[in-house]
Amino acid sequence: MSNSVNPVGWFEIPVMDIDRAQGFYEYVFDMPLERHTLGDNEMAWFPMNELAVGAAGALVMGDCYIPAPNGIVIYISTPDITETLERVEEKGGHVTEPKKSIGEHGFVAFFTDLEGNQIGVHSRGL
Repeated sequence: MSNSVNPVGWFEIPVMDIDRAQGFYEYVFDMPLERHTLGDNEMAWFPMNELAVGAAGALVMGDCYIPAPNGIVIYISTPDITETLERVEEKGGHVTEPKKSIGEHGFVAFFTDLEGNQIGVHSRGL
């Protein structure tokens, strides 16, 4: 594989209640998610631009999708981690690790969503 592209092309966050999860993520990240049904799976897609850098993904509810607090962690970029974490708590999520510096790479923090998944947030600035 060439190093001219990032290797992750898509991510899926398992959920048990697609309506609740979609409302949570739309509020926390202040962006609309687009609903789709693929086979037996209900999905809410994050905004995507196929020509942009980075991976797109979706919330997914289906028989083989089980939320978990441990395992693979994805990081969602945000311009202001502090504001994002405030929105997490306002919507009922739980901050599990507050904002911390990762040096020249910016800042990270972690939260648990309403489904029980641990999600990272990353910012190069604030």
